Amino acid sequence: MTDLNQNTDFLYPFIEGTEHDPDSLLLDLASSARGKAEVSARLQQASLEEYEDRLRAAGAEMADRFARGGRLYTFGNGGSSTDAATLASLFCRPVRGRAVPAWSLAADQAVVTALGNDVGFELIFSRQVIAHSRPVDMAIALSTSGNSEDLIRALTEARRRGLLTIGFAGHEGGAMSTSDDVDYCFTVHSQSIHRIQESHARLGYRLWSVVQEETQRRTTALLAAGRSDPGGNR
Repeated sequence: MTDLNQNTDFLYPFIEGTEHDPDSLLLDLASSARGKAEVSARLQQASLEEYEDRLRAAGAEMADRFARGGRLYTFGNGGSSTDAATLASLFCRPVRGRAVPAWSLAADQAVVTALGNDVGFELIFSRQVIAHSRPVDMAIALSTSGNSEDLIRALTEARRRGLLTIGFAGHEGGAMSTSDDVDYCFTVHSQSIHRIQESHARLGYRLWSVVQEETQRRTTALLAAGRSDPGGNR
């Protein structure tokens, strides 16, 4: 047990390295897990309440762009790259509702490593934005610091090309929160990378939900207008 504790001190600093009682250890671990879950839940709820109006505004703009044939591109580094992939999958392969075109720009290892090797890591996403995007499209970048240079460059390029740009940041928001090239920035106010990413996931889900709600509302309105049209296109 001592060897295990020495290897996990950085994860569980509250556990004494000489602790040998498994029951006590399990109680400590359970207490830690409950505490983190409670902190995460409060942070997620606070973030949702802070940004509900802007999430609805961003989601309405996204629904309009999807209706006009727009596509969504997501990107991030490290753990945020997997969050970006999950968000793209939520839009393009939802368990319910309408699927819309969405891609994670970090998903193709060949493209990412080729660009990193040939032109520089800071350009791995902006070059893909240049290659694939159209003015009707959307770009979402996820960063726990809000300062990743490759993300900022990609958002700047996306904004220059007319895309709707959205940033998910943490801490105090970093460069994302002050950039004129970011239409909407959702900053999770925490110093914990784990808690920030958990709240990013909740905010991303809410954004997707708004897009679904707006899409359904517009579809219902169009159907109602068609039924009431005396010209009878139906």
